[in-house]
Amino acid sequence: MKINFSKPDISQEEIDEVIEALKSGWITTGPKTKELERQVAEYTNANKAICLNSATAAMEVGLRLFGIKEGDEVITSAYTYTASASVIHHVGAKIVLVDTEEDSYFMNPKKLEEAITENTKAIIPVDIAGVPCDYEKIYEIVEKKKSLFKANNDIQEKLGRILILADAAHAFGSTYKDKKVGELTDMASFSFHAVKNFTTAEGGALVWKKNIDGIDDEEIYKRLQLLSLHGQNKDALAKTKLGSWEYDIKGLYYKYNMPDITAAIGLGQFKRYEGLLNRRHEIIKMYNEGFKDSKIEFLNHFGKDYVSNGHLYMTRVKGIDESKRNEIIEEFGRRGIAVNVHYKPLPMHTAYKNLGFDIKNYPNAYNQYKNMITLPLHTLLTDEEVEYIIENYKDIVG
Repeated sequence: MKINFSKPDISQEEIDEVIEALKSGWITTGPKTKELERQVAEYTNANKAICLNSATAAMEVGLRLFGIKEGDEVITSAYTYTASASVIHHVGAKIVLVDTEEDSYFMNPKKLEEAITENTKAIIPVDIAGVPCDYEKIYEIVEKKKSLFKANNDIQEKLGRILILADAAHAFGSTYKDKKVGELTDMASFSFHAVKNFTTAEGGALVWKKNIDGIDDEEIYKRLQLLSLHGQNKDALAKTKLGSWEYDIKGLYYKYNMPDITAAIGLGQFKRYEGLLNRRHEIIKMYNEGFKDSKIEFLNHFGKDYVSNGHLYMTRVKGIDESKRNEIIEEFGRRGIAVNVHYKPLPMHTAYKNLGFDIKNYPNAYNQYKNMITLPLHTLLTDEEVEYIIENYKDIVG
């Protein structure tokens, strides 16, 4: 067999939506993007959403909305993809990385609390593989440290504490204590990249739930539009109205908008999304049953307080080192199975080493990484392919 690691699941529904956009005469940001924003907000029980060209752009404009800048500090996990931290660098703030708990992919709460200073303006928790963070614990820590918070502008003053901006790139559709990821934090960023559960080919969204006294949702949306479209106070759709050409540039900002032609893919995906999630859950249950009582440990997608959307199937072979793990991956390749590793901790990468980070200070993150292997998990996998992966994995490590 030849099994791909990840394949986008595109049906006639998505194709028809794209054709409709192409025939409409409107392919940049317009009615389909606005409709996708409405559906994303409704689906996540958020107050409102803005669709952009990536989850990275979504996190960045969220930080910029709150005026986070040079001299500020933003905390995120050492065990994540670079986007969680690079956006902090983009706005000029200091990146503060926190190690995971032992045998965990999530930030150590004690280390998180210790990392908060009077300069901390935001925390970016990372939902891994679709499994949400313990947001209640994070909010407890923020409340405990509230006296240290010093606001630098009106929106920070009105929030009155550290911003919680979830990197929920993996978690569109996940729930925590019967609430959707998207209604749990001040803001949440989702990825709609080609390999994600829900795709627009490239794209993402920023949603927000908790109201900030004195700033309504429309005002937040307008500020985010300015940040994502060159500081222009009218988008292209508004400018096409008869006699409505004139616009103003309110700031020297950025170009992060999502076009209708990609939003159309998302509208098609929404028509099928519950079925796509159900299939992912079926595959996860097959994997879980297959690896029961074996040497292979796996991340639990179904917990007492949460249900994951099943984005990645992350496993570990305890007791092996990085070299042995890589040999196993090579053997998977010889057997026609594409696997991956999520993630190489940030302090192991050149860009972060150049900023002074050292993996020796993040031993738990390294221990998670050194023996972990991510298996294929997508809705085009057949039951026979899943069984083939299970049998070969057990044979390789056996």
